[in-house]
Amino acid sequence: MLQLPILEVKDLAVSFGRGAWPAVLGLDFSLAKGEVVGLVGESGSGKSITAYSLMGLLPFGANLDAGSIVFMGQDLAKLPPEERRQLCGTRMGLIFQEPLTALNPVFSIGEQVAEIFRYRLGLSRAEAKSRAIDLLGHVGLPNPGAAYHNYPHRFSGGMRQRVVIAMALALNPDLVIADEPTTALDPTIEAQIIGLIKKLAAERGSAVLFITHNLRLLIGLTNRILVMYHGLVVEELTDFRDLRHPYSQGLWRALPPEPGKRSDRHLEPIPGYSPTPGEKFRGCAFAPRCSQALEVCHILAPPFQTLAPQRRVRCHLSC
Repeated sequence: MLQLPILEVKDLAVSFGRGAWPAVLGLDFSLAKGEVVGLVGESGSGKSITAYSLMGLLPFGANLDAGSIVFMGQDLAKLPPEERRQLCGTRMGLIFQEPLTALNPVFSIGEQVAEIFRYRLGLSRAEAKSRAIDLLGHVGLPNPGAAYHNYPHRFSGGMRQRVVIAMALALNPDLVIADEPTTALDPTIEAQIIGLIKKLAAERGSAVLFITHNLRLLIGLTNRILVMYHGLVVEELTDFRDLRHPYSQGLWRALPPEPGKRSDRHLEPIPGYSPTPGEKFRGCAFAPRCSQALEVCHILAPPFQTLAPQRRVRCHLSC
C-alpha cells in the first residue's frame, strides 16, 4: 500500500529573466516517507534548479513562475520567507554538490555542525559539541572527537562530503535533497557515500530526492526514477530494464563500463547538444537528437502518459 506523499510538486515552473529563459517547465512529482527517488539527466536539464526551488534557495535572477510545492500539507511557495527558513534545515535538509564550497573555511567542521544545534535547538556549547561529535561518528568520520577541531581543507573530498551529510541530517529532517553528492569522488568513496545515504534514509525514515547525471548510481538505491530533459520529466519508472524513452535509453548507452569490469561495449554518446534555456520547440524537445523520431515528434509535444502506477512516459513512440 502506497503512503501519502510528504512532498507533492505540481506544475512547477522556474525561469530566469522574468520568463525569458525557462529552466523548469510544469514539473510534477511526489515523494512518500521513507522513499528514495532519483532525479537524473544531463547538465542543464533543470535538476539543481528544481532542488533549489524546493528549498527556497533560487539564485539571483531566478523566479518561481507557477506551481505548488506542498510539503507536509503546506504550500511552500505561499509561505512567508521566515516560516520557510524555519523548515529548511529542520524538516528539510540539503546535501550540496561541492562540500568544499559549502563549508566555511575559517571555522572547524565541528563548530559548523554544532552551530545547527545551538541555533535551532538552543543548546549550550557543551551540549551542542557532544551532539556534533556523536553525529560525525554516525556518518563514519574516524576519530570524531579529534575531527571536530579540524578545518575543511584538512579532509579528503569523501570526508568533507560526510560532514555535509551530517549537517543535512542533524535534525532528522522528513525530506533530504542530495544534489549530486558524489561528484568528483573516486568510485570507492562514491560507493561509500551511496551506502551511507541509503543506510541513513532507512534508519531515519526520511524521504530522499537523489539528483545525479549517472543512471547507474541509482541501481539498488532508489525506489523510483525520474528522468529529466529540458525542464520536464520525460519518464518515470521503477525498473531499469524497462527504459522506454529514447533519451533514457541514450543515457544508459552513454555510460562507461563499471569500474573494474571488462566490457567490449563501446560508448554511444547521445548526438547533438542539450537545448539552451528558452529554446522553443513545436514538438518534442528531444526530437532533434532522437534517432527514432517520427514526423509527429517534430510537430506535437507528446503527452505525459500513465502506463501503470509509478510508470509514466512522455513519448509518441509509447502511444
